[in-house]
Amino acid sequence: MAKKVKKPKSTPTKKGFSLKLSQQNKIIFGGLLMLLSIALFFSFVSFYFTWQDDQSLLTEFADRNEQARNLLNKFGANVSHFVLYKGFGVSSIIFTFLLFITGLYLFLSMQKQGLLRKWIWGLVFIIWFSVALGFFAAGKPLLGGMVGYEMNDFLQDYGGKIGVFLLLLFGLIVILVRLFQFSPDKAVAYINDKGKSLATEFKKDRTVKSDSDSDRENDISFTPKKEETPVVIDTYTHKKDIPVLAKEDDEGEFEVKVGAEEDTIAMEVEKIKEEKEELDNISDKLVEDFGEFDPTLELGNFKFPPLDLLDQHGASGGITINQEELEENKNKIVETLKNYKIGIAQIKATIGPTVTLYEIVPDAGVRISKIKNLEDDIALSLAALGIRIIAPIPGKGTIGIEVPNKNATIVSMRSVIASSKFQKAEMQLPIAFGKTISNETFVVDLAKMPHLLMAGATGQGKSVGLNAVLTSLLYKKHPAEVKFVLIDPKKVELTLFNKIERHYLAKLPDSEEAIITDNNKVINTLNSLCIEMDNRYELLKVAMVRNIKEYNAKFKARKLNPNDGHMYLPYIVLVIDEFADLIMTAGKEVETPIARLAQLARAIGIHLIIATQRPSVNVITGIIKANFPARIAFRVTSKIDSRTILDTQGADQLIGRGDMLFTQGNDVTRIQCAFVDTPEVAKITEFIGSQRAYPDAHLLPEYMGNDDSGTSIDYNISERDAMFREAAEVIVIAQQGSASLIQRKLKLGYNRAGRIIDQLEAAGIVGPFEGSKARQVLVPDIYALDQLLNNESA
Repeated sequence: MAKKVKKPKSTPTKKGFSLKLSQQNKIIFGGLLMLLSIALFFSFVSFYFTWQDDQSLLTEFADRNEQARNLLNKFGANVSHFVLYKGFGVSSIIFTFLLFITGLYLFLSMQKQGLLRKWIWGLVFIIWFSVALGFFAAGKPLLGGMVGYEMNDFLQDYGGKIGVFLLLLFGLIVILVRLFQFSPDKAVAYINDKGKSLATEFKKDRTVKSDSDSDRENDISFTPKKEETPVVIDTYTHKKDIPVLAKEDDEGEFEVKVGAEEDTIAMEVEKIKEEKEELDNISDKLVEDFGEFDPTLELGNFKFPPLDLLDQHGASGGITINQEELEENKNKIVETLKNYKIGIAQIKATIGPTVTLYEIVPDAGVRISKIKNLEDDIALSLAALGIRIIAPIPGKGTIGIEVPNKNATIVSMRSVIASSKFQKAEMQLPIAFGKTISNETFVVDLAKMPHLLMAGATGQGKSVGLNAVLTSLLYKKHPAEVKFVLIDPKKVELTLFNKIERHYLAKLPDSEEAIITDNNKVINTLNSLCIEMDNRYELLKVAMVRNIKEYNAKFKARKLNPNDGHMYLPYIVLVIDEFADLIMTAGKEVETPIARLAQLARAIGIHLIIATQRPSVNVITGIIKANFPARIAFRVTSKIDSRTILDTQGADQLIGRGDMLFTQGNDVTRIQCAFVDTPEVAKITEFIGSQRAYPDAHLLPEYMGNDDSGTSIDYNISERDAMFREAAEVIVIAQQGSASLIQRKLKLGYNRAGRIIDQLEAAGIVGPFEGSKARQVLVPDIYALDQLLNNESA
């Protein structure tokens, strides 16, 4: 009987999660990784061209109305900011290649033995390259990323720059040996092979040259005609009566035919190009070798203050619209005008931070002056202060009625600085004042104003306005690009900026404090600025340019020699907090140099900002007003003061607390000034002051005022400059008494050349200071100079 064979029972497989991907899933997931890596590659590359524009949108990811310039829009901007800026910098692009290779392995179902090794060495190279860029390009943190910068900073704290350099060199050796199989014997063999190949090529060239020398009897020299000649065919006769035909083809090469037409000898003739000027050749060579001059290099690690130092005052969500208030004001305006038989065809409201603008279109036949005269009646019906009627609105066929909001919104300095309009501003000296009635950030260029006059009653926002101006420049300009001369007669308003003295401030050589509070020092400082202005104009004349922008561009291109006295010129902003006090105490001694600076200093980069709480005609004189086309008026107490500042009324109808009117010689714009509090200014100056600075504040030219005793230290012969006699000979030979001439000829600095000029004046060699004109030389020749100096020593 046959035995029954029991079949083994097949155990059913348990269903569950497995990490092993199926063939289809590998293809899908691999394709996803490859496409993602391509998208990230383009996003990372575009980040280096769009990061400044997209910086303000990093916190607006959920706002669908905002659009980033990154190729992957806001997703790309945020991912690139995280991976490149906060990560490993430009070396993070290697991640995209690693992702692509991983996806390719999955897509083609390749063996994964070598994939782990690629990731390990890829990460090693990313970290090494990030730290290397953080070390060699510390002034450009975007290249090495935050990881490279911080790791480099950490390593330098313990090992110094030399230690970090040696560590990077060791890392490079490891990468070359282990990854690229580098060895010294291979390198030596490679160099020997290259040397042998070069020697062989050199021998061939010499052989060809000797062969050509032996055939020189049949060579024919030919001088081509000018380049303008399109085709030249001439027939010459050789000394052996052999006909020679020379012809220029379309590409400018000459073919020379000797003898019969069949036997030809081809010869290329190189056309001589027009030579550049020697100065251009030198400057181009310097730029090619060293790059353009970078004025920020001395403080290459300088960091601009972050936005976190500024507070978000008020509601962060923007302006709140009160529909009931709008409807109520509209009805009252319509009703008031209707009482005076003025019909309205259309009305429109534009809501601002503190004021709402109602634009009305009256019925045909209504006179504008009739509505203008109802200003007080409309204010009475609305029971509000600060009603202002603009009849008509410039550029529009409407009449504007500005009505203050019941619940005003504070415009924070942070919102203004973070706006794309300020961040993208391509201006020399950008200033963000605040926001207009239409809630747009108002940004202007101080360099184009070119000077600014601020006035308003006490407590209406002048000091906050000055802080807004200075804060804007601190957030935008490097210490090498702008310097401030701060004059504070009240002694308390600008003291916070003492912390940035060696970064941004300028002062007289012998002054202990950079912020000027003494009226006598104010006069010396203003006259020193006039000397600086004259010196700068002399430099512009020698450089044959018309303004500071052209001069600095020429200096950056290395076309101006520093040994001839040329240097990079920073902008200088003079800020006077209380001008009325200076006029009362000094009068013409202050007004005259300010008038000179206002008239002439624009082209050489000196700009004035003057604030006063007494806008009367004896303070803001006709000379001042004529040279200050840009003016800001905060709230004043009378229409007369408003006309003194703006040449029109309206400033008396403002509501205060930063509500201001701005004009640049044409239209008047109502702005809510951005609010920056004293603790915010303190944090900003503390952040800047804690960084590495210049050895001293920017020194202005020395100005020697008149002494009461009528004596000066320059009369003491023993204390004269060592280069006094050489400078005297230069001045007498040239018959031109100027400090810039001494500076160029003897290669001296501004301050030393100015002191020598004062000593020459004391010795009777040159005459007194005559403004922009050169001093008169009182000694006719060298013989007379020798007699004068010998008599002094005797």
